[in-house]
Amino acid sequence: MESLSSRVFKLTFILCIAFSGMMIGLRGATPWTRISWPQAFTIHPAMCFGSLLLTLVVVELVWRIVLAVRYRPISDCETSQLPHCTVIVPAFNEGVQVYKTLKSLVASDYPKKKLQLIAVDDGSQDDTWDWIKKAKQELGKGLKIIRLQQNQGKRHALYSGFVKSTGSILITVDSDSMVEPLTIRHMVAPFVKDARVGAVAGNVRVLNREKGMIPRMLDVAFVYGFDFMRASQSMVNTVMCTPGALSAYRKSVVIQVLPEWLHQTYCGRPANIGEDRAMTNLILREGNHVLFQQNAMVYTEIPVTYTKLCKMYLRWGRSNVRETIAMSRFAFRKFRKGSMVGARINLLSGWLSLIKTPLFVITLVKIMPQNFSSFGISIVAGILVFQSLAAGIYAWKYNRTSALWAYTYGFYGFLALSWIKPYALMTSHRSGWLTRDIAPKQAQSLSLMGEQPRLITDALHPAHII
Repeated sequence: MESLSSRVFKLTFILCIAFSGMMIGLRGATPWTRISWPQAFTIHPAMCFGSLLLTLVVVELVWRIVLAVRYRPISDCETSQLPHCTVIVPAFNEGVQVYKTLKSLVASDYPKKKLQLIAVDDGSQDDTWDWIKKAKQELGKGLKIIRLQQNQGKRHALYSGFVKSTGSILITVDSDSMVEPLTIRHMVAPFVKDARVGAVAGNVRVLNREKGMIPRMLDVAFVYGFDFMRASQSMVNTVMCTPGALSAYRKSVVIQVLPEWLHQTYCGRPANIGEDRAMTNLILREGNHVLFQQNAMVYTEIPVTYTKLCKMYLRWGRSNVRETIAMSRFAFRKFRKGSMVGARINLLSGWLSLIKTPLFVITLVKIMPQNFSSFGISIVAGILVFQSLAAGIYAWKYNRTSALWAYTYGFYGFLALSWIKPYALMTSHRSGWLTRDIAPKQAQSLSLMGEQPRLITDALHPAHII
């Protein structure tokens, strides 16, 4: 158990980092000492607005630091209390990895009589179905397998598993992910301990970390996104997104929102991306708590090339725009019992995240040519300071040397990824998974028709259920 003095030291250190970042950022918001604040309001209003946004970001950051330091995962329950749960693994063109995923789930430290495992092949065009059948041969009745006749999207693949589930807790695991033996046990604990919990987010780390610079950078970024961001969100019972790699839901709550989730549209089109964030929103709207379980680990494969990384982030960005709008429709009314302040701050933070990057790009284009030196120094200093938080969290929890990748990611993100959020904001109406390849013939036919893969109303038309 971590001592109180150690926790206080960490909190003080991180607060100092945050305060330093605020001072450097605010100092750099005007061209150093050449322009006074009164002059800045009339000469550079965009910079002053940027300073205001930066102040809000830092205040929010300090608030999250306090919450994250106080966070603790829910302790496990007794074996006799464990509920019957169903684990659903949707797969599309995943190959041998889906077999490895299923094997890792079967190795879980969970009573076999209380565990149902379902694998869904979403119309794969490679050997994914063969590997699923191989797993079925080895695991027998412990695994139910479903094959959809054609690719319908992850949302429909999950739906076909949901309707065949027998457990009171539904756990979804991506087919390119691996879990630890205790992961499922950790995931169900919050549901047993608190009837108000409707969903739980697992802790996602990078599986293919050794395959290049991008996985190494994202491993540090994931620790920040989960061990810090979701930990702070969990303290106010409002985790904003249960990740596709590992999530758990109370079935009775899912059943209430399942038709709406399945047939969700955006700009008049089927919403075939962002199924995890959409489900989270619906569960929050129904008055339930959504928590983060830090000790429930899953390791997932992430892109190793710049092109695929951009596609992944673009998909996430578009989903974020859509679901931030969706959450705004209910967050400021009384949608659950108890405090809703934290949920509303999380939502406002989401809006702030959407607008701050486009504003920064506009400011950069307008001002940097005139004040290249001072503005450039401010950007570099800001990246170094704010990435120190991510580096510090990673160093304390895992590996001090690898924590340095946080700084690489900061500059890489600024130089190579800054365009994604503004572009996602402008193209949020577009759908498409982007990072899952389909056969050239099918892709060509869809392109000629100007369509995305069709979402069938009755998702459960599998060729095989075994």
